This record gives sequence, C-alpha cells and structure tokens, in this order.
Amino acid sequence: MQLKQYQLDTLATLRKFLENSRIAGPQNAFNAIVDEPEQKKRLGSYYGPYRPLPNLGYVPYCCLRLPTGGGKTILGAYAIKVAQEAWIEKDYPVVLWLVPSNTIRTQTVDALKKPSHPYRAALDEKFDGRVRVFDIADFETIRPSDMRDNVCLIVGTIQTLRVTNTEGRKVYAHHEALEPHFAGIPPKLEGLEIIDAGKAGAGTIKFSLANLLHMHYPLMIVDEAHGAVTGLTQEIRERVNPCAVIEFTATPQANNNTLHNVKASELQDAEMIKLPIVLGEHQTWQEAVDASIQTRATLEEEAKGESQYVRPIVLFQAEDKGRDVTVEVLKQYLLDSKIAETQIAIATGDQRDLDSIDLFSQSEPVRFIITKEALKEGWDCSFAYVFCSVANVSSATDVEQLLGRVMRMPYAKKRNSDKLNRAYAHVPETKFGAAAEALRDKLVSKMGFEQQEAEQVLQTAPTLGGADFFGRATRPGPKLDVTFKPNAELMAKAEVLQSEGVQISQTASGETKIVTSKPLSVVARQIVVETVSADEAQGFAEAVNVFELECQKELSPAERGAKFTVPALAAWVQDDLIFVDTDTLLDDFEWSIVNTPARLEKGEFDVQDDGRTFEIFLDGERMSMGQADSQIQMPWDAPVAEWTAERLAIWLDRQNHDAAFSQSDMLNWTTELVRYLIQNRNFTASQLYRLKFILSRKVAEKISSARKLARDQAHQRLLFGPQARVELSLKFGPEFHANMYFGQPVYHGPWRFKRNFLGPNGVGAFDGKRNSYGEGEEFDCAKMLDSLPEVKHWVRNISKHPNSFKLPMAHNNFYPDFVAELTDGRIFIVEYKGELTIHEALERRTIGEKWEQASANNGLFLIVESSKGGMDMRGQMMQKIL
Repeated sequence: MQLKQYQLDTLATLRKFLENSRIAGPQNAFNAIVDEPEQKKRLGSYYGPYRPLPNLGYVPYCCLRLPTGGGKTILGAYAIKVAQEAWIEKDYPVVLWLVPSNTIRTQTVDALKKPSHPYRAALDEKFDGRVRVFDIADFETIRPSDMRDNVCLIVGTIQTLRVTNTEGRKVYAHHEALEPHFAGIPPKLEGLEIIDAGKAGAGTIKFSLANLLHMHYPLMIVDEAHGAVTGLTQEIRERVNPCAVIEFTATPQANNNTLHNVKASELQDAEMIKLPIVLGEHQTWQEAVDASIQTRATLEEEAKGESQYVRPIVLFQAEDKGRDVTVEVLKQYLLDSKIAETQIAIATGDQRDLDSIDLFSQSEPVRFIITKEALKEGWDCSFAYVFCSVANVSSATDVEQLLGRVMRMPYAKKRNSDKLNRAYAHVPETKFGAAAEALRDKLVSKMGFEQQEAEQVLQTAPTLGGADFFGRATRPGPKLDVTFKPNAELMAKAEVLQSEGVQISQTASGETKIVTSKPLSVVARQIVVETVSADEAQGFAEAVNVFELECQKELSPAERGAKFTVPALAAWVQDDLIFVDTDTLLDDFEWSIVNTPARLEKGEFDVQDDGRTFEIFLDGERMSMGQADSQIQMPWDAPVAEWTAERLAIWLDRQNHDAAFSQSDMLNWTTELVRYLIQNRNFTASQLYRLKFILSRKVAEKISSARKLARDQAHQRLLFGPQARVELSLKFGPEFHANMYFGQPVYHGPWRFKRNFLGPNGVGAFDGKRNSYGEGEEFDCAKMLDSLPEVKHWVRNISKHPNSFKLPMAHNNFYPDFVAELTDGRIFIVEYKGELTIHEALERRTIGEKWEQASANNGLFLIVESSKGGMDMRGQMMQKIL
C-alpha cells in the first residue's frame, strides 16, 4: 500500500522522536521536536511540553493526531516497524494494541488476521510475514515460539486491563497454560507478581498475561482511545511495563503529549475525504428526507460518468422508540415515496441488514440505510454520500459518527465530477443557522477538525447580507428577488429549486416569490420559464440579466473563470527538458553508495561495555543501552553461531534497501563495512549482531549523508554549472484558478483586499503575531502589494500546497509568499524576509534570481524587508517593478 504524504510525514516525526529518545531521553527529544517553529505552528492549540508517565519517565509516550478519515489504524500498523527499528531494537516485538470497545476489538483482530487486508499486508511486508495476531480473550493460546519467532499482536480494550473488570481479572490471574513461557525464569523476579499466600504455589511467580507482558516490554499502540493510557492507574501501567506508548486519535487531551498534528486540509489534498460538507436546513423532517432522496438521485446520475463504480448511499438517523420518527416511521415514509424496499437496509441493534451485504458490489441494490445511533463501529463504506438526521442535530447522539461515515472518498481518489467530491447533510432545523453551529461544534470536539477548518468545510447558504452562520461579516451582495402571480405548479418545484440554491415562498397575498443570491443554474432557470406566463418570463429574464451583471462585478477574477500560469524552472538534461524539483533532483543523475567509504571510525561508532550496560557513542553523542534492552540476554562476547559477517551484511542491506542504487552495490558496500569493523576495529560478528539495529541506523545516516552530497552536486550541476541550460516552462508551472486552495485557512480580518485573485474572502492566512487575525509584517507586505496599480492580481502562495508555485533548492522546495501577475503580463514573485537567517535568505535569493534570469524579462523576483536602503516595503516593490 502506498502511503499518502501526510502519513509518511507523521511516521517520520514519530521515528525522529523515538530515535532521539535513545540519546536525549523522551522528554528532551519530544520538546526539541515540538519547539521547532514549523512543528509548533502545525500543532497549534495542541502544542505543549512533554508530560512523562509517572514512574515511567524513561518510556517514550506520544500522541499522533489525525482527523476522522485519516487512516489511524493503518498508521498504527506501520508504526510498529518504525518503533522496532528506532527504539525497541529487537527483531520481533510484542505489541499490546488497545482499542476503545469490544466491537472494534473484534473487527481489528479480524482485519489483522486477514492476509489480504491492508493492515495485515503492511505488517507482513515489514516483517516478512512473521506476524501472529491474538484476541486478548485467547491469550492462553500464545506459545513461547510465537513470541520468539514472530511479531505478536495482542488486541484488547482499556477495560481489559482494569482489575475491576471480569476480563481484567483474567489478565492478572494465574494460568497454568502459560507455564511454558516462564520456564527458566527464577521463582522470583523484580517487577513480576507472585501468587498470594494460602494458594498453591504461594510465593512463586504468577503465570499471568500481565507478567508475560511485563517480561517482554510490549509496545503499546492505542487506537482512537484518547485519555485511555493516562486514565489507567499508575499501578496498571507499571504492571504492563510498556517499552513505548503511541496513541492515535482525532481529539487529543491536554496531557496526551501530542507530537504531530495532521490537518483536515491535508486529508483533502491527499484525496482521502469528501469536502466540503454541503448542509441543507429544512423546516420539517419530511423536507429533509425528500431533499436527501433528491440529492442522492442527482449524485447517482453524476456517478454514471465515473470510470470506477460508485453507488451513492444515504444514511438516515431515526429517533428512538417512543419518539415521532422511529425507524419504522422513516422506512414507511421512504416506501410511500416510491423507494423500493430492496433499496432500504436497517442497521440497529435489533436488525442488522448490513451484516451479510457487500455494499461495494455492483449487483447490490441498497441505496438507503436507516440507523438510530451509530452504525456498527468501524463501519466503513465510502459510497455513503448523504447524511440525514430527522432529529435536532444539536441534541441527537452519534451525529459525528454518522457524519464521518459520509466523508470517506471512494477509492481514496478524487472523482471526475465535483459534486462527487463533496459530502452532503440534510437536517430539520427551525432556527436558521443552528444546525450549522451544532455540526461545526461536533466537527471540532468529536472529529478532530480545527475551529477554522470546521467553519470552512461546512458549506451552507449564507444569510442574504449581514453575517454568515459563524459570525463573520459579509457584504450584502446582489440578490435576485422576483414575485409572480399565484403559481401552484412553480411551488410544486420547491424541492428542486431549493437544491439549486433558490428560496421559494408564498407571500401573504398568495403570490409566489423566489429569492437567490447565487447565479441561477440552467435547471432553475428552465423550471421558472416553463411554469410562468410569457409576460412574467420576459420580466424574469430581464431581472436575471441585471442580477448576473451585478454578480459579475462582485466576483473575483478566479470566480469569473480567469486563470494564470506561473512558469516553472526547468533544465535540459541531454535532449529532455525536465521540471526541476527538489524531490526528484537525483532522478536524472546516476549516483551510487559505492562512492562513499564503507567505514565507521571510532569517532563515528564506538562501544564501551562494563558488563551491565553498553555505552554507545555515535558521532560524539552517547547513548546507554542496558543488557536487558538487547534482543537476547547474553554476555557481550557470547558467540551467536547463526550470525556470521555475511548474514549481518545481508541483513543491513535488507534493512536499508534504497531504490536509488542497485542491490548489488548496496550489498557490496555493507559487506565491506562489516569486514572493516571486524578486521580493522576488532569487533566480532556476534558483538555487531547485538548492536545491529544501532549499526543499521548508522548505515541509514551514511546513506542520507551520501544522498545529501549527491543532491548538492546535482543541484549545482543542473542549475548553476558551466553546462547548465535553464529556462522557464509553462508546461510545468502551476495554474492559479478558483478553489485551488479550498479548505486552507484564510484571513478573516477587517481589511478588504482589492486585487486578490481569489477575492477578499479567499486570501490565505498570514504568519503574524500582531493580533488574533494574524496581521503582522507579512500582512503589511500583502497590503503594500495590493496597493500597487501595476498589480493586476495576486495570490497568497500557500507553503507546501500541491497547487502552489515552488522553486527548487538543494534540500527542500521554496514556496515564495506571494505570486502576482502585473498589468503588463509579467509575473512578480515576492518573498517577505521576516525572520529568515542570512543563509536562508541567501539560498532563496539565489534560486529566485536564477528563475528571474531565465524568464527573459517576463518575471521578477524580490525579497522584501521591512525597511531597506531607506525604503519601506512598498518602495522596494515599486523600485523592482519600474
């Protein structure tokens, strides 16, 4: 399975934390990472100093936050390998995988046991199929050979570990079936519980699962159970004796040690979820149901144009028995609405129609699912598109779970039809805007969205002037308001018109009135023209023309359909013009690890042993590794017959496989490195085996260092060398267009920009500290750019966004702050210097000026400072343009 970039970034941060914990300790390692400016900004309100688990301060404990739909469980599977290599350093770790409920426990066990499931496939790939999975209820079936020769995953719930729980008592009880695990263990061992006095075997070690876990230092993976670990008593944590704790959740608590925060916009960019959520509010539950049926029918028509099969589904949330709209009432309403019974499925505790259904099958007719609260936990069908609650969403339970079910993108790939890239919700709500507030709160509190993200992804019809649902000021824009003679035929089309953004009502005198603040769709226009008199149709057409002209004036260039492309930096490699991208710098240049000396000198890698601990020195840093930390308990010099120099070299090759060079080159290199350590540094193969994970880490660092040098050389040769042939190419450049930054944080302050390409409400958020709006010096720079009459329009260029303009530096891409098109057609790239170091500013200026030189006077690049040469920011820009 190919992981998405945000998932790779999450695992990379986890690896960095665990690796650094080896040397600096968990607290110092954690604080160093979260205090990095970019990471601190990413964490936002989740930022905080490390809080060690009491009496387990040496145990790395962190939380990785991913919003609903981010793939927390698959990341949990991949995290096991990361932890094994970076921290545990034994071939086959024991993993205690904790989930929030027994239902999830059963589903997780089933998924992890199924070879074809992505969770299990990820583990099999990383551990060569040496994986055993156990439900914690079946722990007595675990054999010593399972734990010795395989990664063993024991899946349970937090409740399983509580002594007050029946299953918890089993975890801590004596079981004769576990006796083989304790063979050769002294009758008493520190940290292990003994049998109470008065019972058979009193005073000897209990053969319990808790003791078994304690001996094996399990990695604890906590899947969507925020607060679970900190909620356990200190005594229970010490009994389990974890070597590390990694939590995955959408909603971390303050003491969860949140290490990494994935934003909802990253999930959307990765095509994992449907956004925005289009919310329709209705006066009655019947109207909400009718609108859901209509929305689903429209989506099914759209799906006919897709290359992959998609059958949109509606999820209905009915009320409990004794209320007005029960499952039975809702089903009967659907039947009365001419919905075939075969298309309706019931999913409640009493009726489980979905258990034997493959909803992805093209022969399956189900298009409507009725439930009361949550669907079966873990239920996942990306064909679910429409959520409809017949209850008040602010008081209804499990709304966020059902809403989350309609957000997953089919096949994790953007659809051709934009309508199929969105999720839909229809709810009855008499107070306009109340449902939006309620759903926004649930997106934040339950589903892991940030406040600003929740306001952006919930798309609702704003009020006609004044403020939107979330209190942000809006301009009273153009409004089409037309009144017709009493017209029952037109009123009968109310549902369709409302779905097209047109409000229709009957006045006190019986006339029919339509109102909209959106450009009319072809469907809405046709309905009106076909149902009113010829005279009224003529007057309607004239009103529409005036309205649309007013709308055009209010639209931003992007909203009017304008686009502009910024040429990208390209270079000739032999006879091919290639896009120069940091991530692909080495693709067109051969390089090999064989050019790097296969040696580790004493200053790079050394070990001192006092019989109790190893002091390992890596490039001047020291790490301590107790004898018990190693993968097998044996003296430092004890031979390990099966581990020869050749086998160690093969193992290092496999651990550090790199597609950038051939396996034969890599194997030759690792063989030479091992030979050097044995012949020149006087290590034995057995000693190196004891340190093979640390040695592998050093090999990885060597490869990384070699790659860095190769990238420097490729960057210099490609762009700045004497043979370099550089030019700009529109073919590779990003195209700026409407909705290109949908879901990204935007500026909500009072200042109104006049020349922003995406409109005054589409200006990307600024990095600033002056006030809550993010207005700082970068904002000031934007104001000055916006004030220049030579600027046709400009865009806040969002850093690291796939649609943004970027320039390649040797080791990371550079995303300038602003991209502008001038009235004379030139492109103006502006970077605000801010807090850049001298080296950073020089690197960016160098590559920016290379882009400018290649533009043949069609492009300008400028790094703006708050004040330079007696000129303010506006003066610096004017000087550059003129």
